[in-house]
Amino acid sequence: MKKINLVLMLLISSAAFSQFSVASSPAETNKWTFGGGIGVGFGSNSYFNLQVAPRVGYKVTNDLEAGLVGSVSWQSSNSYKSSMFGFGPFVNYYFARSFFVSGNLQHFFVNYEDKFYDFKNKQQETALYLGGGYMQQIGNNSFMQIGLMYNVLYKENNSIFSSGLIPSVGFVVGL
Repeated sequence: MKKINLVLMLLISSAAFSQFSVASSPAETNKWTFGGGIGVGFGSNSYFNLQVAPRVGYKVTNDLEAGLVGSVSWQSSNSYKSSMFGFGPFVNYYFARSFFVSGNLQHFFVNYEDKFYDFKNKQQETALYLGGGYMQQIGNNSFMQIGLMYNVLYKENNSIFSSGLIPSVGFVVGL
């Protein structure tokens, strides 16, 4: 009798936790995607960095997504402070539902102020990031993307960035 009760409880509990779908879910019919990333950094000399990078995309096909991405960053320390704003189009191609290749063109506007020398500077720079990465599902239609991009327009001695290579971690809803 105990074995029958145990089997019955297992069948009932597995039926209670199983899910099925008769029609397509709204996430499958919605072609819009939303996401981005956020970063915070702290360091010596009262260094603080906050970055927000929202994105909105549209699924052209199940494997191809195009959209707009933005980037806003604030940095400050004892010796300087700066703000940066960038925006532009992106395109992602997904394959094997776990990997992607990506292209992203952004134009950046930077305001920099050196506190010791009372020096202010405003600059602009365009970056073309090419790369790819891995995508892990974390919810029904939510994913975490981990990637590596390289700015092919980067010039070592003539750039506002310290390197052309950037790692990226972000979240996307709607894929």
